[in-house]
Amino acid sequence: MPESSSSAPVPSTPSTGGTVVYREKLWPNVWIWIISAGVAGAGILVFAPISAAAGYTAAVVLFAIIAILLILSTPSILVTESTLTVGRATIERRFVGVVQSFRGEEATAERGVRLNGLAYLCIRGWIDPVVKIDITDPSDPTPYWLASSRRPDELAAALSS
Repeated sequence: MPESSSSAPVPSTPSTGGTVVYREKLWPNVWIWIISAGVAGAGILVFAPISAAAGYTAAVVLFAIIAILLILSTPSILVTESTLTVGRATIERRFVGVVQSFRGEEATAERGVRLNGLAYLCIRGWIDPVVKIDITDPSDPTPYWLASSRRPDELAAALSS
């Protein structure tokens, strides 16, 4: 359920730092929801010996809790004219350096063997491509941000413009 970016700019608001250039929500994939339903279904097995109604109630409550947690923990990527927000972190775009997108084995290497321990991460296991955003702020010890993105090339283009 990723939000699609529109070609028309989004109006400026005080909290976004200007016109929105790119927006993406890192929603869980369908298989995450299927796994969540399966885990919630285990509630039936646990409470069925008490009563079938208790089992089905437990399954519904468990799925509702899991769904709420997944929705509330879904990060956003927002690029405006003056800021970049990835998850809970925000930085001025003037401190954004080289931006690279990676897919497949290269993305796996960026998340693994090439990962710098000081990097800011906003990665989701259900989204393979990642975008590496170099940080040029001399007072910030973070060398780069690594973020999952379903549209890494569009994100890189938005940050390079």
